[in-house]
Amino acid sequence: MYLLYNLVLFISGLVLIPYYWLYGFRHGRSHRSIRARLGYYTADQLKHFEQAIIWIHAASVGEARAVFPLLEKIRQKHPEYQILMTNMTENGHAIAQSHPDIDICIFPPFDLAWTVDRALRQIKPVAILIAETELWPNFCRQASRFDIPLLLVNGRISDRSYSRYRLIRYFLKSLFDSFSVLCMQSQADKERIVSLGADPDKTLNTGNLKYDQEIISVNSEQVFNLKQRYRVPEQALLLVAGSTHAGEEKLLIQSYLNIRSRLDKDLCLILIPRHPERRREVRSVIRDSGLECRYRNDLTATTPLQSANEVLIVDTVGEVLDLYSMADLVFIGGSLVPVGGHNLLEAPLVGKPALFGLYVQNFKEIANKLIKSGAGMQATCPAELENICIRLLNDPVTRMAMGTAGQALILENAGAVERTLEQIDRTVSLT
Repeated sequence: MYLLYNLVLFISGLVLIPYYWLYGFRHGRSHRSIRARLGYYTADQLKHFEQAIIWIHAASVGEARAVFPLLEKIRQKHPEYQILMTNMTENGHAIAQSHPDIDICIFPPFDLAWTVDRALRQIKPVAILIAETELWPNFCRQASRFDIPLLLVNGRISDRSYSRYRLIRYFLKSLFDSFSVLCMQSQADKERIVSLGADPDKTLNTGNLKYDQEIISVNSEQVFNLKQRYRVPEQALLLVAGSTHAGEEKLLIQSYLNIRSRLDKDLCLILIPRHPERRREVRSVIRDSGLECRYRNDLTATTPLQSANEVLIVDTVGEVLDLYSMADLVFIGGSLVPVGGHNLLEAPLVGKPALFGLYVQNFKEIANKLIKSGAGMQATCPAELENICIRLLNDPVTRMAMGTAGQALILENAGAVERTLEQIDRTVSLT
C-alpha cells in the first residue's frame, strides 16, 4: 500500500510541485514556503535546529489556536526546549508566527519520503505532536523509523473522515502503529479511531483542548475602544459573522437586510471570511445586494463610522476574538453551507451567544453542549436565523445570560491540557 501511495505521490508531484511553486510566486510566497516544503531551510532556521526541538504540527488556524494552551504549558514546564510549529495554511502560519512561545514557524515538508527524511535529519526533534487528524503516511512512518516519539493530540475523526477511513482501515492500522500515544477529544473519537485499527492501549480520551482557552471578559470601556478601532458607531447593535465561506455570505447579507427591516434599532454587520484572500469575491456579493463595503486593512482613526448600508470585510487574521468581544451577536460560519462548521467556542469564550447553522458535523459534541446549556442556538435555515437574531437583539438580558452560560460551560469542560501534558511526559523523556 505504501508503494502505491508513493507512486501516486510521485506522479502527482511532477505536476503539483511546479504548480505550487508558480502559485506561490504569484502570491509572493515561493521563497518562504516552497523551500521548506522540499526540506531546505535558511541559515537562521538551521541555527534553531541546533537546539533540542519539540515539533508541533497544526494544519490551520483552528488547530493552531486549539494547541496554544498546550504549548504554553510545555514552555512553562520545559523552557529548555525550542518549540517549532508547522502549518499547512498561510493563515495558520501567520497566527503561529505571532505567538510568543513559538520559537520557529515553518511550512511542513511535502509527504514524500525524501523530503520528510531530509527535514527530520536536519530538525532532529525530540518529539512530534500532531494536532487533530493530520495523518501523513510518509511523515508518520519516517518519524517512527527515526525513533522519534509521535503523539496525536486533540485527535478527532469527523463523520466524513470516518466513512472514508473505513475504506482503507487495513492501511491505517500500520499508520496508527507509528504513534506512541493517541489523545482523542471525546469518547466517540476514541472509539472510532480504535475501530479503524488504533491500539486501544495507546488511545485515550483526554478531552478537547479548545475548552482550555482562557476566558476573556470585556467591560463597556473596552467595547467602546474596540468599536472606535473598527469604526463602528457606539450605539449601534453589531452582528459579527466569522469564518464565512463561499455561498454563505450571500445568505447572510440577505438575512442582514431582512433583520434590519424588522428591527427598530441601528444594526451593523461585519463579515470575517475564513480565507481573507476572498475579499474581492465577498465585496462583489455585498455590492450586488445594494450595500457598500469597506476593508479592515483600509481603516484608520479618521475613517468615518460605519453606516448601516456598509459592511466591514475583515481581510486580516488574528483579530477574531477582538471582533467577537465587541459584538452583540456572533454567527459562526461554515454552518449555513455544508462545510461542517468552525470553532463554536470562540464566541462563548468572550461571553457572547454562539449562533450557528445546520452544518456543524465537525463540532457535533460542542454544538449539542452549547444548545443544552443555553449558550448557543442553531438555525436550520436563514429564516430561522433571522428570527433568532431579532429575538436576541431585542433582549439584552438573554444575550448576557447566554454569554455567561457559555463561559461556565468552557470552565466545566477544561482540563484537557493537563491530561494531554501528562501523556506527553509519560511518553517522552523531556528531562
